[in-house]
Amino acid sequence: MAKKYHEEQPDGSMLIDFSDRPLKIDGTEVKKLVMREPTVEDQTIAQKASSDQAEAEVATFANLTELSPDTIKSFKLRQYGRLQGAYQDFLY
Repeated sequence: MAKKYHEEQPDGSMLIDFSDRPLKIDGTEVKKLVMREPTVEDQTIAQKASSDQAEAEVATFANLTELSPDTIKSFKLRQYGRLQGAYQDFLY
């Protein structure tokens, strides 16, 4: 079983752990990131913003983490996968 790098918080958000592979955001090392629980509106806004599924996903993650899409795009694939894992847990 794959290790989970996120944990649901009391408010429904996910706390994502990057302590073993810290993010670099605006020159600052970030070891934890919060992704708020998405709404249906978040999903529809992202789908309207781009017909490309990957771009829509980046826009959604940027919105839910309050980061820019360019910042999300700069993540290493393994780091991005942690965002995807947290998001998937919101869907089930």
